[in-house]
Amino acid sequence: MAEKSPTIQRHHHITLCVGGAQEDYDFHTKLLSFKNVKKTALYDGTFPIRHFYYGNDLGDESTLVTCFPMRQSGRKGRKGTGQVTVLQLSAPVSSLTYWKDRLTAHGIAVKTAERFGERILQFQHPCGIDYELVGIADDTRKGYSNGQVPADMTVRGVHGITVSAREMEAMDEFMHLAWSARRTMTDRKHTRYVFGDGGPGKIVDILHEPNLQQASWTFGEGIIHHCAFQVADLDVQDAVKVNLEGLGFTDVSDRKDRGYFLSIYTRTPSGAMFEATVSKPEGMLIDETYEQLGQSLQVPPVFADRKQEIIEFLDAEPLVY
Repeated sequence: MAEKSPTIQRHHHITLCVGGAQEDYDFHTKLLSFKNVKKTALYDGTFPIRHFYYGNDLGDESTLVTCFPMRQSGRKGRKGTGQVTVLQLSAPVSSLTYWKDRLTAHGIAVKTAERFGERILQFQHPCGIDYELVGIADDTRKGYSNGQVPADMTVRGVHGITVSAREMEAMDEFMHLAWSARRTMTDRKHTRYVFGDGGPGKIVDILHEPNLQQASWTFGEGIIHHCAFQVADLDVQDAVKVNLEGLGFTDVSDRKDRGYFLSIYTRTPSGAMFEATVSKPEGMLIDETYEQLGQSLQVPPVFADRKQEIIEFLDAEPLVY
């Protein structure tokens, strides 16, 4: 008898490998009007890499876009199949003309499209990562205004992601049996999966691309590294891990403490990395007050003995906030 998979609730955050730190900071905070809620560093490895968190006023789950500026390391990523290829953001459908004009005025090339009955603006991060701004009538999440973008026009958060896959059957099985999603519809080469009742922040689109080259999986400029999804608590997270391993996905990570949340990681059959995440109750306020959010570099505790070294290394690429 088939067992019901543990519940994935919605997106938690998505993590990108971008280029220069300044261009990324300006793109997200000045152009797209995200709030920088955290400046920290990558928890893995020995080479210091910045880690920016962008979101709404408190950095709530499903509003978070996090970025590793990789240019200082000199490492480049390769686009292709086997990765998340598009970040979809949600904004009021009435704001799309405003956003098209704003992006164009800042030198960003914009294309219009429609998929699954949704109107879309397509553009790119300065490092080449593909973004889509999806017009939505009923996203109740509260966006953040930087004082330039009107509050009623703000981006609400992650709408969904697009995953490139060579083979659909195994990915369909994974989404249903391992990731508690349901398939709702197909639009040409895109197949949509949703969590719960669906809607903004609860969407994964799988794009069938059987002839695309394999993408890189390492940290490198110009690619989306992974996407994280929220689960209710550690018991559910444990159940996700056990379920994955019971299905044969034995390359599931142990629980990792990421400072602001606890995570397990797995490779999907497409190759894209997914993460099941439990937020800590304090969230982004665990190491800064609300008034101080994003104001100073928070060196990960695992690198506490190298704090000054890391600060000096990262400060060699000075930023203007």
